[in-house]
Amino acid sequence: MNNKKHNQRIISGLSYVVLVLCCLIVLLPLSWMVITSLKSMQDITLSKGLDLFPSGPSIANFINIWKDYPIATYFKNSILSVGGSTIIGVFCASLCGYALSRYTFKGKEFLLKFLLVTQMFPAVMKIIPYYKILVTVHLNNTITGLMIVYASFTIPFCTWMMYGYFKSISTVLDEAARVDGCSAFYTFWKIILPLALPGLVATTIYAFLQNWNEYMFASVLMSADAKKTITYAISTMADAYKIQWNYLMCIAIVSSIPTLIVFIVLQKHLIAGMTAGAVKE
Repeated sequence: MNNKKHNQRIISGLSYVVLVLCCLIVLLPLSWMVITSLKSMQDITLSKGLDLFPSGPSIANFINIWKDYPIATYFKNSILSVGGSTIIGVFCASLCGYALSRYTFKGKEFLLKFLLVTQMFPAVMKIIPYYKILVTVHLNNTITGLMIVYASFTIPFCTWMMYGYFKSISTVLDEAARVDGCSAFYTFWKIILPLALPGLVATTIYAFLQNWNEYMFASVLMSADAKKTITYAISTMADAYKIQWNYLMCIAIVSSIPTLIVFIVLQKHLIAGMTAGAVKE
């Protein structure tokens, strides 16, 4: 019995050691990014390897990037395009997912498979078609056009996410609502959607992160610098002549703040939705 407990303690200790090593591996690039952002270019050039405690750390780089580059404009463009596309994409995906989970119609299975097939094509294949469409409808080089493009990326997979969660909610609730005289949209909006809060939050987080980190379409479809997003700003720190490593790391840290805020805020609702009671099949 004592040997069994001893072996369990050894296994538990080894497990903690492995977890700590994995955490260090994950945190090393992040710590390097923070350390580099606090250095001057001279310190970066002269340093050999990773300095855990850089000499003379300064936040001047974080101040200078706002002065030397239109970071505020890039941030505004990203928030407008990504925020709008996330709202549009998640709303449309919720409606589609609910309809697919509740109604049976001809071609339903084909539609579900088609939504997945659209995710298999490389994004680079879609640049020219999207560009020609935006030019035709006079939405090229506009935040509205980029918003629509981003929403079209997220709707197919978000529809599958919401479809799977709506399938787990009992149809008894829909039948009870119809008996009480509720319309289909009222049933969706007031009864089913609140119960699908965990799935809705997870879908929102996915859509936001997917669009916030997008670079290729933002750089190609938006030709004017005043319309570029924050991901484009990161690329401007590196050119053919030099790379501003300290500024690059600063903007990388700043650009990650909105994603952290979104996750922290929505995480509360995700946990609340998971612990809320609901009638499920």
